[in-house]
Amino acid sequence: MNGKNRNIIVIAVMAVLLFGMSLWSWMKGADEYSESERRILADFPGITADSVESGAFMQDFESYAMDQFPLRDKFRGLKSFSELSVFRKLDNNGLYPEDGYISKTEYPLNEEMLDYAAERFRYIYDNYLSDKDMNIYFSIVPDKNYYTAPETERLSLDYSAMIEKMREKTEYMAYIDITELLEKEDYYRTDTHWRQEKIIDIAEKLASEMGAVLESEYTVNELDNPFYGVYCGQLALLVEPDTIRYLTSETLEQCRVTSWSTGTEEESVLYNMEKAFGKDPYEMFLSGSEPLLTIENPNADTERELIIFRDSFASSLAPLLADGYSKITLVDIRYVRSSMLGNFIEFGNQDVLFLYSTLLLNNSMAMK
Repeated sequence: MNGKNRNIIVIAVMAVLLFGMSLWSWMKGADEYSESERRILADFPGITADSVESGAFMQDFESYAMDQFPLRDKFRGLKSFSELSVFRKLDNNGLYPEDGYISKTEYPLNEEMLDYAAERFRYIYDNYLSDKDMNIYFSIVPDKNYYTAPETERLSLDYSAMIEKMREKTEYMAYIDITELLEKEDYYRTDTHWRQEKIIDIAEKLASEMGAVLESEYTVNELDNPFYGVYCGQLALLVEPDTIRYLTSETLEQCRVTSWSTGTEEESVLYNMEKAFGKDPYEMFLSGSEPLLTIENPNADTERELIIFRDSFASSLAPLLADGYSKITLVDIRYVRSSMLGNFIEFGNQDVLFLYSTLLLNNSMAMK
């Protein structure tokens, strides 16, 4: 084959690929949601004279084209494999597998985000807690990267500096350090969250520091559904799934859960089995993202109550504290404004725990 014919073949193949993929992209229609990434995909942008003139249309179209590209997940997996295994990069878009665990590089430390989180906490303290007889506590949940990064050459934010800075900004709270009680095995291999069956000691430490007593004995139950966590989909590589285990006890079976996710009082559950087989099985714990809910323990030996300002890590932890309180109120200020809390909660002499992950504290703009 001479050079001219070879060039013609190369051009023809490229033309078929380019035009074929373009035609496929237009004909297949737009997907609304990415199951692997757990996010809504970009839709075709509206065309207006202003959007074309400003360049906004082309920016939005680029996002649409990248989200709706044919065989997108296959190409994402190929890229991830090439980055990590062929080019030997330390991570792919901040994600890296190590010893069977997928972790995310959280770096650098964002002091502006810490300031914002501290400002939100201060607002709650000044408006609802400062003039009450309340014991206020603060604890930070370290990211899995805290335990996997030292074993490798990956970047990691300065967790000691983060904890120290947040303690300085929240001097009105008693800090409870749980970092030494955790290890990477306490987290799901494919997800950001910790495993409920591994954090009984965390609940006991928090309860002890707050003066509560936990005496429940738990039964470990296993969910008959493979759990592919959020990091699995983002990394786009084939990995072994996790198994979700959840704890039950006589105390938990008697607890009453109430949700205000719709703005009105509705009965809920500790473990939502519908969500256990949904898009994100971790949302089985207290039904996932809930702005406000309560757990009431009718058999409690105490009248003490606890308010937890929290993110998703508390969803699997809070049930383990139910034995020590008559009522636990969980508040997520990503979904309910701090200025509205007085409409839903009667602040009095409860214990108060601010429990937040380093991931949210370092990216805190979602707090309201």
